Order: sequence, then structure tokens, then C-alpha cells
Amino acid sequence: MKFIDEFRNSKIAKNISGAIFNKSLGMKSINLMEVCGTHTMSISRFGIRRMLPSNVNLLSGPGCPVCVTPKSYIDRAIAFSNLPGIIIATFGDMMRVPGSYSSLMEERSKGRSVRVVYSALDAIDIAEKTTAKDVIFLGIGFETTAPTVAASLVDAKKKGLDNFFVYAGHKVILPAMKALAEDREVNIDGFLCPAHVSAIIGTAPYDIIAGRYNIPCVVAGFEPLDILQGLLMLIEQVKSKKKKTVKNQYKRVVKRSGNKKALSLIEKVFSRGDSEWRGMGRIAESGLYLNKRYSRFDAERAFSLPRIRTMPDKGCICGEVLKGIKTPFECKLFDRDCNPDRPQGACMVSSEGTCAAYYRDRQ
Repeated sequence: MKFIDEFRNSKIAKNISGAIFNKSLGMKSINLMEVCGTHTMSISRFGIRRMLPSNVNLLSGPGCPVCVTPKSYIDRAIAFSNLPGIIIATFGDMMRVPGSYSSLMEERSKGRSVRVVYSALDAIDIAEKTTAKDVIFLGIGFETTAPTVAASLVDAKKKGLDNFFVYAGHKVILPAMKALAEDREVNIDGFLCPAHVSAIIGTAPYDIIAGRYNIPCVVAGFEPLDILQGLLMLIEQVKSKKKKTVKNQYKRVVKRSGNKKALSLIEKVFSRGDSEWRGMGRIAESGLYLNKRYSRFDAERAFSLPRIRTMPDKGCICGEVLKGIKTPFECKLFDRDCNPDRPQGACMVSSEGTCAAYYRDRQ
């Protein structure tokens, strides 16, 4: 297959949907979690849920990097923006995420210097052109974006930049999947693994999920036929009494060993540590932080912030949505007090957010 249209063939989609109906016939409720936020968006965009039998439930997991970023990180980012001589550089999705008292967009309206960039290298460019100020890049995302930030730090070190910093908030996905597999509140029969992340880390890391927790894993692409085939591959394993394994539907992009150059960059710049996830608490060894060789670029080391009190969410169930325990429709705020124009939580703000996907799907 060479062209997108081939991955959106309605006749083939109906055939795969029919196979899913036949394979799941007579089975009890099957809970399949798509970990990636882009999968969630594609599932809603292409009406995948409407092509599935009623006993196949799709749970949206913690694969949206903006969504899982805790409110405390937003509060500290806002506090950084209030320091004199600071320019905050961030991806656009972060601008409207509400903190305890404000958002980055609100702070920009008050005159704070907050700029939207498309990559960490854009932030490097700002630092080179604005030497009188310090630039703090908000580094969030999973293994997909971490190599690009690592590359920017390697570049900054070579250039000897002393006004470029990163506020590290990167996370790695596997510890979160382990936490979900061990959580008694969550009942997951299979994982549709994140394709973007898998392009970096490969399929091998998921062996522990299949082996230790007996939960099948399938790496699938983002087009309708990719997702439907991935779901069928999962259901076939759920129904089988054989040992659960990791399968790769997305072979045209994802390899078992992943992208070694990208993994090497992550290893060169970052070290692992515990990290807080919105709705999931603190997960051991799930965060990426600047190691000793790059510690001089660490914003938290370079700048002192006043004590910040982070307020709990009121009414927003984004955390429970991210764990697959509840759907956006179960939130009292959804489509009333919370919508894309007036978001109350990160899951409605981000372009990969579950609430945003559900909102668009029902329009």
C-alpha cells in the first residue's frame, strides 16, 4: 500500500468490521485500550466505535502528553513566565491548559513573554536571537518528542548557549502501561500500543506486558484499516487460550528494535526518575530528566521559584478518563461548563485529548 486512500477503503473496512463481529460473537465484554492520543482522535474521526459490536469497548488511555502533564507542572511553568527577563517557549497545546489560577495564554495576555514554537530547535533560535533574555522551553511528551529535545540540548551545548533552558516534563509510556495493568480499578483485555512511541522504542519493550500480565499488545497505525486490523488482532488473542504476545500491524514503520539513533540521543541527555501523571499519581521511573552532563540547562536548577500551592480539580474527571475508568460522557462538566471554547481540563484542551475527541465525534 502506497497511498492514504488505500488505508481508508470502505469495502475493506466493512469486511474487517464483519470479522470483528464474527470473532467476538458469544464473548463477554472486551475492554481494549488505545494508549495513544492520536489513535483516540482517529477512532473518533473515522467513526470506528460505530463499526464495532456492543461487547467491544474502546478505552482511551494516557497517551496524550499534554493531558497527563499534572497541574503542578502548569503552575510552575506559569511561575517561570512571571520571572523577570524570561521567555517561555512552548507547543501550542499547552497554552490553554488551565493551571490552579491561570493559564499560559492568560499570562501572555497580561504581558508575559510566552511564545508558541513547533520544535525545541525553534526555541534555540529564539535564544540565539534574544541573548539579553533567558529562554525556557517546556519539554513535554513521550519518547516521540524526547529525542528532538535531546538533539536541541546537544546543539545548545556545542554552541555554548548560556541563555537556553529546558523545564523537563517528558515521560516514558511503559511504566504507565504497567501501572494500568496492575490497577484493580482498570480492567484491560488488550492494549493497542502507541504507534509514534513504538517507532522510537520498537515492539520489544511490550513483551513484559504480554508476558507478566498476560495482556496481548498490538502496535497499529493510525488509518482506519490499521486500527480495525489491530483491534481484530487483539480480539483474536483475547479469545485464544494461547499465551499472549506482542504483534506488529504497523510493520511499514515500526521495527522490533526501534530507532537506535533516537534511543541513543535519549540515553545521552536524559536520566530516568519518578514522575507525576495526571490522574495516575506518581509512577516510578516514568520521567525523563536532564542528566549531570546537561544539568546546566535545567530550568529548575537555574531559577528559584516561590512556593506554589496547586489546587485540586473541581468537577473535572480528566484523571479518571485517562485511566479508562470513565468516559467523557460521565463528566458533569462535559459539553456544559467544559467545551473546546471554555475548557476546564487538559483532556478538552489538547488536540489529542479524549474529551476533545468525544466532543468533535458527537457534533
